Amino acid sequence: MRNESEADVTTAVAPSTSLTAEDRCDRCGAQAYLRVQMTSGFDLLFCAHHAREHGDKLREVATTVVDETHKLTAKPTPVD
Repeated sequence: MRNESEADVTTAVAPSTSLTAEDRCDRCGAQAYLRVQMTSGFDLLFCAHHAREHGDKLREVATTVVDETHKLTAKPTPVD
């Protein structure tokens, strides 16, 4: 039975933000392009090199993977 003074509580997960130049690889300190969210709630960040090296294994144990390695090959849009 629910008490009228109890509030409805829901748990929401904050959306992941894009990686920036300030996000650094946990292995070597280079700019991070891969964010791996673990079941423990912690995030691991990896540069493109370490993302390629460990990516398959990380995807097996991660709850969420944000892969922004495409930024390395994207061509910038010209500005008028």
